[in-house]
Amino acid sequence: MSDSSSCQGCPSAAGCGSAGNPEGCPSTSTPAASSGCGGGCGGPTPEQQAEEARLQATLSHIRNTIVVMSGKGGVGKSSTAANIAAGLALAGKRVGLLDVDVHGPSIPRLLKLDAAQANVDGDTIQPVQWREGVSLSVMSLGFFLPDGRQAVIWRGPVKMGFIKQLLSDVAWGELDFLVVDCPPGTGDEPLSVLQLLGDAARALIVTTPQAVAVDDVRRSLGFCEDLNVPVLGVIENMSGIVCSKCGNVESLFGQGGGERLAKEMNVPFLGAVPLDPEIVRAGDEGNIYIASHPDRPAATVLRTIVDALVEADAPQG
Repeated sequence: MSDSSSCQGCPSAAGCGSAGNPEGCPSTSTPAASSGCGGGCGGPTPEQQAEEARLQATLSHIRNTIVVMSGKGGVGKSSTAANIAAGLALAGKRVGLLDVDVHGPSIPRLLKLDAAQANVDGDTIQPVQWREGVSLSVMSLGFFLPDGRQAVIWRGPVKMGFIKQLLSDVAWGELDFLVVDCPPGTGDEPLSVLQLLGDAARALIVTTPQAVAVDDVRRSLGFCEDLNVPVLGVIENMSGIVCSKCGNVESLFGQGGGERLAKEMNVPFLGAVPLDPEIVRAGDEGNIYIASHPDRPAATVLRTIVDALVEADAPQG
């Protein structure tokens, strides 16, 4: 897939940023990108002003926005985002889950929605519903791809334009929480999301205990600090492994790295989630772990994190 091509059923790449001029305006290197103008281009056009108005109208119906990030790949960030979103929905909240990992969208598989396709109705994109009777609306680029071999070869401005469409043009409706799953690092996707969300964004950082992961995740926290994005806290994932025979938790990648990082960076530590083989199996099969294995040790920790988010959302008397 090139910058000038479009996904199956997706609005054309021409509407996903400057596909024909990927090095020009809009630029993702400055906060002005959220208005569609990188500076020196005469200000936003009427079309860009209308797009911004649609974005702000959508965001006005979302009470809490949680951007799940990590400076390191392979730490279980997407499975954490999926379980937190599902846990919030199962707690009775109205939840949206937005997958902005353009090059490796994994949310559809984790929720057993990999066969689903996006429904575009005019200028509106209908989200895919996770489960009947549970208010969890899902959107991912994976819903636009015709098959699993289709590579996405987009540069920064195109990705930012598409992410903006997913935020503004998806019929999210009234949401208590929008959970955004970002790819690892501090590149185009997390930068675009945080710029577009503005003051509404709150970051949730995922790491594993070992120093090689903590070093990169520390940079994610610095990234949030540079952008003045409040951090909800750090989750230490794969903090020990649950024995499949006896249920005992053994140290595999070490323990405590995430908690020490949270203390060092003066942000909350939300919990240590042990690695459970059932998490891997549930993810491969599309069975959300927090729902299918509610009594396992890792699910207990995840539910504690969800409960804390629900409590923070409760009206203060």
